[in-house]
Parts: sequence; C-alpha cells; structure tokens
Amino acid sequence: MNLRRDVFQAIADPTRRAILLLVASQAMTAGSIAANFDTARPTVSKHLQILTECELLKQEQNGREIYYHINAKKMQEVADFIEPFRNMWDARFNKLEEIMKNKKNN
Repeated sequence: MNLRRDVFQAIADPTRRAILLLVASQAMTAGSIAANFDTARPTVSKHLQILTECELLKQEQNGREIYYHINAKKMQEVADFIEPFRNMWDARFNKLEEIMKNKKNN
C-alpha cells in the first residue's frame, strides 16, 4: 500500500530538514548525502524515500547514480501555506515592540 506522506510531518524531522538544506544548493547522490550524517546509510535512504514521496525532493538518474535535488515548486507550496502565519506573527511582534517602546518612553 502506497500511503501519501504529509509534507509537514516530513519536515518536522531535523535530519530531513538537514538533507533539504544540503541539496538546496546542489544535486547530490544518496552516498554523498549520507556522508554528512553519523547514521547508517539505510537510515538516510529512508529519509530520502520519505522526502521523495512528499515530492520535496526529485530523483534524477545519471548513469548508475541517482541524484537528489530540491523540488522548488513543492517547497514554494509549503512557503505559501506558512506565509499568512508569518505575517500574523510579524504583526503581533511589531505591535508588542511598539507597546514596549511607548512604555520605555513614559
């Protein structure tokens, strides 16, 4: 059974976030990604599988190697979802900052 994984559950894991940061600037093989972690390669492969199933990473076969790279379109969908929350918190922090400045001046 192929269950669709949740993007936010995928990025909740710190190792998977680190993998996304690694491949954000360049495509990498599973081996080169795994070399950056102090875990077994099958563990990193499982993380790659989850990120691929969530469509946060894309695979590209080049000869015998599979390269992983970021799926910018999917990352943009995540950013678009989060943006209203960021705006809300920015407004709240700006208001708090204004209150604190007024309090300090009184």
